[in-house]
Amino acid sequence: MKKIFALITSLLFAVFCLTACSADSAGGEISVLYYTFSDTYISSVRAALDQTLNDAGLNYNDYDANSSQTTQTEQVHTAIAKGASMLIVNVVDTGSDDAAQNIVNLAKAQNIPVIFFNRSVDESVVTSYDKCVFIGTDYEMAGHMQGEMIGNYLLKNYDAYDLNGDGKISYVMFKGQEGNLEAIARTQYVVEDCNRILQSAGKPEIEFYDSANTNKYLVDQDGNWSSAAATNYMSTILARHSTSSNNMVELVIANNDEMALGAVSALQSAGYNKGSGSVTIPVFGVDATDAAKAKIADGSMAGTIKQDGEGMAQTIKTVIDNFNSSALPLTNIDEDNIVGSWRVNVPYSEYTGE
Repeated sequence: MKKIFALITSLLFAVFCLTACSADSAGGEISVLYYTFSDTYISSVRAALDQTLNDAGLNYNDYDANSSQTTQTEQVHTAIAKGASMLIVNVVDTGSDDAAQNIVNLAKAQNIPVIFFNRSVDESVVTSYDKCVFIGTDYEMAGHMQGEMIGNYLLKNYDAYDLNGDGKISYVMFKGQEGNLEAIARTQYVVEDCNRILQSAGKPEIEFYDSANTNKYLVDQDGNWSSAAATNYMSTILARHSTSSNNMVELVIANNDEMALGAVSALQSAGYNKGSGSVTIPVFGVDATDAAKAKIADGSMAGTIKQDGEGMAQTIKTVIDNFNSSALPLTNIDEDNIVGSWRVNVPYSEYTGE
């Protein structure tokens, strides 16, 4: 009898321990892992998500990978060891599936839900785990919308933008990162859609300013989509191209607002885009950051595509709530924004300040 009693006691203790461990896990921090805190758009998502999680009284911790996948992977290990209840991941390495798949495998082994956001993760990675979703945008749409915006903008006063008087518009393209699907799509579709609109109106295609550059873009070699990279490139361009030499670059297209703002900085240092009395080169970005909106308001930038940071944060919160309540992950999400059962696209919109 004593042996039976001891066995029952041991079993009850084991059940208690498992229950306690499960409760500790459920109450662990929500670990939010950002590819870098220095990205302006990501900072807007972070501010909105922090506010949303604070308002909900949820325990969370933000991690800055500072653009290092090695650092972020170490942070994932740390978060899991601390008993994280959920991983919210803005993955660093988008050039291959390896990093994201590794994160999924680590989380899956501990039954921890994963929400990837903003930076693209392949469907095969997300669907390899039933507690994983991706929240982003239809990144091809950003390129299409930017191209349409630019094409229509140029047609409004084409001759005024043709500063060199050669019947064509020369442009420079700033690409945020090699291998990044968003950057690839924005770089491709903005030009294709702009050209389609121009051709339909009987105008020639826009022409990359440097015929020797077969890529037809200048890329941030560090992959940070940074204003500094665009400023450096634009300053070098302006040393050779100007209105006085009749070879000025007549249009600036950037994959994001930070690079657009970097280009504006260089243009203003050279005497352009400074308001009344100065020649203004149309500059377009993506994100609709506050800084870009201010430049659009003062006329030194022409337009941007709004990537909704608050909408991104609210969608992440909805999915967090679904995981916490054991509901289907995409419950209470607008059906128009859902792709399959693995992805949510937060809509874009044009922003010209009008």
